[in-house]
Amino acid sequence: MVRALVAALLTGLIAPTIGIYIVQKRLSLLGDGLGHVAIAGVGLALLTGTTPLPVAITVATIGAVLIEYLRQHQRASGDVGLAILFYGGLAGGVFMSGLAGSGGLNQYLFGSITTISNGDLVMIVVLTVIALVVSVGLADRLFAVSTDEEYAHTLGLPIRFYNYLTVVLAAVAISLSMRTVGLLLVSALMVVPIAASRNLVTGFWMTMVVGMGVGVVAATGGILGSYYWNAPPGALIVLIAIGVFIVSLPIGEVLTRRRRSGRELPVVPEAVPAPHDHEEGHPHVHGGPECHHPTVQHGDHLDYVHDGHRHAMHGDHYDEH
Repeated sequence: MVRALVAALLTGLIAPTIGIYIVQKRLSLLGDGLGHVAIAGVGLALLTGTTPLPVAITVATIGAVLIEYLRQHQRASGDVGLAILFYGGLAGGVFMSGLAGSGGLNQYLFGSITTISNGDLVMIVVLTVIALVVSVGLADRLFAVSTDEEYAHTLGLPIRFYNYLTVVLAAVAISLSMRTVGLLLVSALMVVPIAASRNLVTGFWMTMVVGMGVGVVAATGGILGSYYWNAPPGALIVLIAIGVFIVSLPIGEVLTRRRRSGRELPVVPEAVPAPHDHEEGHPHVHGGPECHHPTVQHGDHLDYVHDGHRHAMHGDHYDEH
């Protein structure tokens, strides 16, 4: 149970941290595709009698690099590449698991807290720390590339390298989460906390931090709930994350209205010009040779300062104001 809680905590941290770049690139289904490729890695490990976690990470990383290569070179669209990963990985994993005569594939598909060994936990801790350092340390560059590749190119960033790095980090995060959430559900833990975070806060860093918080709450809550209720941990983790998202919707609406009202400029009443008094029978002619009153430019005409107020020629009379 202690190993499961530690693994859940790390899963809740790493999945949304990588998921924010995946969501920003509009590749939310990438997690599902890579999860199915990791299934092929698990099937290969069961067939060869090796440890599933490192094999799943290796195979998922190769699949991530392949799909990004196809996308960048336009040899297959992103959707086609994801479909190939989706069905090919799942079919390959089931096929190899069947050849191995093993029925343990389900624990990797939907998660199993009792299968986390000390060796798995050490690998999860090490790779999670590395992935967090890279994803947070290069956050400004990864976000720039994920948001607008053309703009990132003008900044001189190596776009291809950062695109490959993003999908490799996603592959690692998905593989690390297969024991807690399961390969069929891990994509939800990458996407849903970020979606809930976007409802509550604005800005990249706040979205990442709140998303990580939602991921930790969902992951640890799912593990604890599975212990006390004897429920599948992966399904409960995803349901908690979705529940947080649903709750965030009305809260987000209220917060958005408050932000908009705070940005609105105060309404200034329309300026009403001062009243003009009609001066009948003005005994003095302004502008004449005997006029010594100061003049003030007022729009397209001159005002004459007279006895503490102004006179302005208006047709055949003067206005006072």
